[in-house]
Amino acid sequence: MLKGMITVYALKNLVNEELYVGMTNCMERRLGEHNAGKNRYTKAFRPWKLFYTETFPDYMTARKREKYLKSAAGKRYLKTVDTAGKSA
Repeated sequence: MLKGMITVYALKNLVNEELYVGMTNCMERRLGEHNAGKNRYTKAFRPWKLFYTETFPDYMTARKREKYLKSAAGKRYLKTVDTAGKSA
């Protein structure tokens, strides 16, 4: 990933299919934190699998996309992406 790039990501719990949306400047580190229980929300639902990412050049653009993906419409979109990935 290029320096200064922000990644918006979606995780899926491997046990009950709970979704989590977030953003980071280091995806590998952040996924490790989620699976190590270092995030209060995701700690209870481990393990997590990364299934969706988008990269943005700045924080503001990434934050807008993260907010959308956390909305009801965004969650519906992520479920279609996840379903499409299963059939591929």
